Amino acid sequence: MEKIYDLIILGAGPAGLSAGLYAGRARLSTLIIEKGQDGGQIAITNEIENYPGQRVDVEESGPSLIARMTEQVKKFGADRVSDVIKSVELNGDVKTLVGNKGTYQAKTVILATGAFPRPIGCENEGRFVGKGISFCATCDANFFEDFEVFVVGGGDSAVEEAMYLTKFARKVTIIHRRDELRAAKSIQEKAFKNEKLHFMWDTVVESVGSTDGDDGMLNTMVVKNVKTGETTTINADEEDGLFGLFGFIGLLPKSDLFKGQVEMDDRGYIITDQDMHTNIPGVYAAGDVRVKSFRQVVTAAADGAIAEKQAEHYIANLK
Repeated sequence: MEKIYDLIILGAGPAGLSAGLYAGRARLSTLIIEKGQDGGQIAITNEIENYPGQRVDVEESGPSLIARMTEQVKKFGADRVSDVIKSVELNGDVKTLVGNKGTYQAKTVILATGAFPRPIGCENEGRFVGKGISFCATCDANFFEDFEVFVVGGGDSAVEEAMYLTKFARKVTIIHRRDELRAAKSIQEKAFKNEKLHFMWDTVVESVGSTDGDDGMLNTMVVKNVKTGETTTINADEEDGLFGLFGFIGLLPKSDLFKGQVEMDDRGYIITDQDMHTNIPGVYAAGDVRVKSFRQVVTAAADGAIAEKQAEHYIANLK
């Protein structure tokens, strides 16, 4: 008979690793399943400055922070497997997850699959993520202090993040494919009063690049007017040598696998209570995949810890 774990954690980002750490220390038989590298979105962040307790005299990157989390989890003995889960059955006393490499069962499951930014959709985008392109102003605004920054989007998040960026960048330009913002009127009013905030209407980013070759930072891009079809090349100021391009056109939760079983909102985020319970007994969600107001490493780690403690209580009360 296949082993039935106390807990399976699906995803090894900050939420999943935090849950794994707590589960290991609680002596729960635990399996962490991750299809790729540990870390989720934070794995592509070059520098981190806002994680509590990190050393300030040593540069911290997403990969270095996650590497320490992974080693900490390993110390407490959680099993690990690299697999792509194709289907799940989360109802019932024993939860079943079927992957390419095997079938996994547990009494409880924590869904920590995360979310990912909706891509800007321009040519060469992937080459410059972390090298000028970012999807998190809170994470990366400091690195563009006194530089020029562009923001793609026109909704609440895009405009709010653009205003946040004006605290650091000398100039922020919102690039929006329409001729008016979609953000709430109250947000727009604040934005239009901000002297450092500028607007490029009816425009999309066609391609991005670097004049310094494959290893260079982002310093050139081509934008297109969607009404006239005219394209314009934008180059970084010579003294700067680079500019920032932030994408805020939405996140996409990694939750398709659970549709029809776990309750979600209209965007696909998993609905939980404050203790990470989903609508299914013994199933919890933590981190960016769940409905929440603030998505950061520190909040994901907290979610994971809370979810594990709830799973621990659930197991203790099983007959």
